Amino acid sequence: QVQLVESGGGLVQPAGSLRLSCAASGSISRVNTMAWYLRAPGKQREFVAAITSGGTTNYADSVKGRFPISRDNAKNTVYLQMNSPKPKETAVYYCNAEIRQVGSVSDYVHWGQGTQVTVSS
Repeated sequence: QVQLVESGGGLVQPAGSLRLSCAASGSISRVNTMAWYLRAPGKQREFVAAITSGGTTNYADSVKGRFPISRDNAKNTVYLQMNSPKPKETAVYYCNAEIRQVGSVSDYVHWGQGTQVTVSS
């Protein structure tokens, strides 16, 4: 069984910063792309950023230059550094990872439970 656990959410001011973490654990053979999504109140979940196991990154246009994504492959952990977040980015942030479990020949996408981020002064 595989679990993704996010942490680091909370209240942040628009001029501030916050770092989210998401750790994958369980019977893992390898972790491929890891990503962050957000779901604002009353809206659909939307893509924020992604990073491959080799370090290639991809960002939503709205967060480019403000929310760098990084990962520690040894820890199966992905990070999202939220710099100068906007009030409209108040949302539940979800971690997503494509994982191959030990003994499997296929990769499956797993989701974390989400962590609340509130951007307010």
